[in-house]
Amino acid sequence: KQWYQRRVAITAGEYKSYLRMSEQTERAFQKQPAIFQNKKRQIGAKVAKSTKESRWTKNVGLGIKTPREAIEGTYIDKKCPFTGNVSIRGKLLRGTVKSLKMKRTCTIRRDYLHYIKKYNRFEKRHKNISAHVSPAFIDIKQGDTVLVGQCRPLSKTVRFNVLKIIATAGGDKKQFVKF
Repeated sequence: KQWYQRRVAITAGEYKSYLRMSEQTERAFQKQPAIFQNKKRQIGAKVAKSTKESRWTKNVGLGIKTPREAIEGTYIDKKCPFTGNVSIRGKLLRGTVKSLKMKRTCTIRRDYLHYIKKYNRFEKRHKNISAHVSPAFIDIKQGDTVLVGQCRPLSKTVRFNVLKIIATAGGDKKQFVKF
């Protein structure tokens, strides 16, 4: 009951940050390898009250802005293109989010038309791609249109990383959308 009263008392923005992933969810201690955490204190020096934690982020390039959540957030993700050890190279693809059942991974549906020369017509086809979703994109939903970029293999099936949420839409997930 106390948790419910606490949830009602906070605003919608604070509730979203309350639901956010904590940086320590694994059994092993998660940290960014580029940040040294054991900074020694100077003898006689006063401790500042607002000590901002240092956070390493990078610019992916290709005209893609680093999300605010990646810069200001506290999550640790080694497969994130903005805060981890992953470089984006190769293809940039656009698709619709089909499922979010895996941990930090989504399935993206890409629709295309295939030409049949014999009948002088096109047929509808689709491919499913698994892509890693950084915790910076916490409000990604099924049916959203996303931009994914190719990277090194992150697992058996994942070779892409979500870079941007282009459009949010709430429609049928299996609908063929090309034009």
